[in-house]
Amino acid sequence: MDSDAGPVVRPYAVTGGRAKPAAGAFDLVAFVVSRADGAGEVGLLPEQRSILSRTREPVSVAELASHLDLALGVVRVLLGDLLQQGLIEMHEPEYDQSVGPQRPDDRILKAVVNGLRAL
Repeated sequence: MDSDAGPVVRPYAVTGGRAKPAAGAFDLVAFVVSRADGAGEVGLLPEQRSILSRTREPVSVAELASHLDLALGVVRVLLGDLLQQGLIEMHEPEYDQSVGPQRPDDRILKAVVNGLRAL
């Protein structure tokens, strides 16, 4: 990272040119949590290792992208790889076909707003 120029590596280089995740859809409010104990981290990209360290506690996809300072599409692709390898779990918001996505609990919304304000 160069503070004047920004990221040195282009997003498509991090994802190997892929724009869609290999597994999972990763809604913005989906929660991701690491299943890894460090054993499966050999051969992972530095960004994937950062994701695993950030997801020791459940975190939303949007919050994860913000903390890592990566584009949302890049984070989704990296999460898809980690999900496919069994290193993370994804918890999508409940969805009712007749109503649409269920609104998250107010505590979650407040935590997201507070997290964004802290940035």
